[in-house]
Amino acid sequence: MAGMRLSPEESTEANQHLQLPQQQLQTGREAASDDDRSVAADSWSIKSDYGSTLDDEQRHADAAEALSSAANFRPASDYSSDKDEPDAETSMLGLQSYWDAAYLDELANFREHGHVGEIWFGTDVMDTVISWTKSLCTDVSQGHIPNHVGEPKPQSVEHDEKYLSCWSVLDIGTGNGLLLQELSKQGFTDLTGTDYSEGAIDLARSLADRDGFSNIKFLVDDILETKLDRQFQLVMDKGTLDAIGLHPDGPIKRIMYWDSVSKLLAPGGILVITSCNHTKDELVQEVENFNQRNIAISQEPSATKDQETNRDHPPFRYLNHVRTYPTFMFGGSVGSRVATVAFLRN
Repeated sequence: MAGMRLSPEESTEANQHLQLPQQQLQTGREAASDDDRSVAADSWSIKSDYGSTLDDEQRHADAAEALSSAANFRPASDYSSDKDEPDAETSMLGLQSYWDAAYLDELANFREHGHVGEIWFGTDVMDTVISWTKSLCTDVSQGHIPNHVGEPKPQSVEHDEKYLSCWSVLDIGTGNGLLLQELSKQGFTDLTGTDYSEGAIDLARSLADRDGFSNIKFLVDDILETKLDRQFQLVMDKGTLDAIGLHPDGPIKRIMYWDSVSKLLAPGGILVITSCNHTKDELVQEVENFNQRNIAISQEPSATKDQETNRDHPPFRYLNHVRTYPTFMFGGSVGSRVATVAFLRN
């Protein structure tokens, strides 16, 4: 949850008032078997306005049943593998097997019922991210590095197309690809979505074809071992860094994440991260740690020419964050269930 940390007892009480998906998924209890993990993948899908196969009460009941019949977990040892089951500090959300099972289910639901699947963080957050990012890119296109991006400013369609059509966009962990569809509606034209789950890409392509978004490209690709050979001016991440951090080898994989993103984002480009597991300040601190790590590497005798450029120009700097998300108070602390932060690639 972005904005505040709660004890297990406080979290249980707070969740009676708020849907906090990541907290519900993180558990120190035993990990589920393969069959139970599939049940949990269905049960823990985040409910959206686009349709769901289970109501909330049944989803929570199935999740509890899956966990109660779990088997003992094994600690992970090889950071390149996600076949190991999660420990107390991780979650099934960090495993590719979870997402493969979830998207196979969503693809089947789409083919049978026409459902587009779940929207991570919900439609309200997605709408805010879209309008805020559009306003941010428009300002940057005009040569403005804003100190604040609040409510989106009304602009004509011609105005939008003039500034947004030149932005190349990459959505990492695209899922069903609806974020890119919404960006396309706003005037972005060069759009690419990647996901390491083949089922997610099959679903995204099917939805784009059905809805008439033939301009969007979808590729199976793992951000940690990306095969992409181009750079983008705008990189979007809505929940991918969260999921990576929940892997048993999350700390190592997060370093791999930042290395990959820094190579995929063009100089002067923007990275927009939306998270429900980290506050704005935590994300800014993580970027600062990455910058310091790169500066240290650039000072080593074995540093390459590209690495030496980071000595005076660290890869990222904080640009802005969404300030309009609803907040709540619990236990004397003020928090928000989600944070969206933008970083500029130097």
